[in-house]
Amino acid sequence: MPEPRLPVPGDAHEWVSFADPSEDRTWMFDVTFLTSRWRCIYGQGCQGVLTGPAPELEQGCCSYGAHFTGVQDALAVEAAAARLTDLQWQFRHRGRKGTVKRLPDGDLGTRMADGACIFLNRPGFPGGAGCALHRAALEAGQSPVQWKPEVCWQLPLRREDETAPDGHVTSTVRQWDRRHWGAGGDEFHWWCTEAPEAFTGDRPVYEEMARELVAMAGKPVYRRLVAYLRTKRWSGGAADGDDSAVTPVVPLPHPTVRARA
Repeated sequence: MPEPRLPVPGDAHEWVSFADPSEDRTWMFDVTFLTSRWRCIYGQGCQGVLTGPAPELEQGCCSYGAHFTGVQDALAVEAAAARLTDLQWQFRHRGRKGTVKRLPDGDLGTRMADGACIFLNRPGFPGGAGCALHRAALEAGQSPVQWKPEVCWQLPLRREDETAPDGHVTSTVRQWDRRHWGAGGDEFHWWCTEAPEAFTGDRPVYEEMARELVAMAGKPVYRRLVAYLRTKRWSGGAADGDDSAVTPVVPLPHPTVRARA
């Protein structure tokens, strides 16, 4: 008798890994999320990360400020903040006293203003609601990657590096889940990588967030990732360099979307 087919878990993810061509590192990528149609819906139904739905506040994931990855990250953001004008930044007058503070856990983070990140322009601000750094970067014709805290421009992606005793590094690029926020993530009423309404984009994440992925992994690694995703066989096998009978990946719904359908 054939073995019974077990149901596929609703939150199952597919992964791909390959060696870095220039260093002692292995990369692992969350194929399921990178080929999904996730998009940021800030100001378009995003309920925020408070304990209840608050789309009218338009705070997105900025309610608690940002943790910097280190001193260099903080200095880069302070330099970007110095370029902002009163028309671009609602709290610029407060920011003149500094935008970085020491958090209770010892890390550096952005200062707060009126219950959210000091860089968050509120609804009704003439320059527009949203991250002042993000908006100013676009107005300057630059990528927000060059202006914002690392954790902010990476979201909802997350890179995790693990170093083995022999020095080999495994770098994992995945979607950011509630658990990555720590215990506080359990209190969120809503989080975008769990919300079907956020998986309505026109392009797969690996194209939509190309600049972010390049910044996280470098151009050679990103190109290898794209080559794999664009030549991945329908059978699920890895690309082997043969272009015959190869079909480009079609962005699929995220598992949370299928699970709730």
